[in-house]
Amino acid sequence: MSQHSPPASTNVLDLWLSLHQRLASGNGACLATVIDAWGSSPVPVGGQMAVFDTETFLGSVSGGCIEAEVIVAAEHQMTTMKTERHHFGISDEMAWTSGLPCGGNLQILVEPLRGPADAHLAESILAARKARRTVLIESNLATGERTLHQDKGSLEAPFVEMFVSGKSGLVLSHGQEVFAHVFAPAPRLLIVGATHIAQALVAIAGTVGLTPTVIDPRESFASQARFQGTEIVHGWPQEVMAGLGLDEHTGVIALAHVEHIDDEALACALSSPAGYIGALGSTRNHARRKDRLMAAGFTQAAVERIRSPIGLDIGAVTPQEIALAIAAEAVHARRGPKRPTRPCK
Repeated sequence: MSQHSPPASTNVLDLWLSLHQRLASGNGACLATVIDAWGSSPVPVGGQMAVFDTETFLGSVSGGCIEAEVIVAAEHQMTTMKTERHHFGISDEMAWTSGLPCGGNLQILVEPLRGPADAHLAESILAARKARRTVLIESNLATGERTLHQDKGSLEAPFVEMFVSGKSGLVLSHGQEVFAHVFAPAPRLLIVGATHIAQALVAIAGTVGLTPTVIDPRESFASQARFQGTEIVHGWPQEVMAGLGLDEHTGVIALAHVEHIDDEALACALSSPAGYIGALGSTRNHARRKDRLMAAGFTQAAVERIRSPIGLDIGAVTPQEIALAIAAEAVHARRGPKRPTRPCK
């Protein structure tokens, strides 16, 4: 295998925006997707790379180990216009040069894209992304046929669970192997309280794929000078959060350390399917907070959704350390342990 530098990270929106522009202008492209992986892989199943020509590509399927080979395959398939599945073995030596701990095996689906139908597919994915809706693309590995599902009502049993969980993977359907690619809303953090911890958390969030939004009624606290380039919403939590469409891919973090602001934010979060809810404060303060929320009508089970004291226990002291602990807990809540973990001490 030829060596290749690890490509820069590209998010789903950027990749599909570029694909749509390319296809809408009448040009073709190839889309490479990780459909299965064994061993060490920095790119999860569903990770994608768009290939426009030998010099231009976006995204990654391996972190640098096999991108060169995938580009060669894509160039060939753009002439044949046939969808093909490729198997790649990554040796420990190759993995080491790309910064991976060990080798493994990858299955990559390479699909040529061209014409109005594929441009419409890209447009549909972008529209769903903007509206924070989940869509699922069903790709038949034998025929190359793709079917777009915009709601779970049109899906059979094996696909419904994937649609809800947001997990992509291979499925055997009616005797044929199918790759179900789920495009879930982008994970985000609603950070209530424009504090020093919030500043540090905003800096970390984007690096781990979490889009931050800062909410605070105090405009002098929540300013672009303090949160440069970050979405800021000025207003009380109960006034603004309902309009933000909290979903399973949203985390809500109460950092104001002001009782009525934090309580309002948590009440909104508990009334939603938010996937992660956390609040700053000691165990004693959180016990009082739970009492207030239950007095407001929330059940014991509901308030137990709140993680407080917030963050993984790493002995954090400074705002930066606390932000790191919070980001780690938010990622853990999203990804979940792949094997039993030991409690932090």
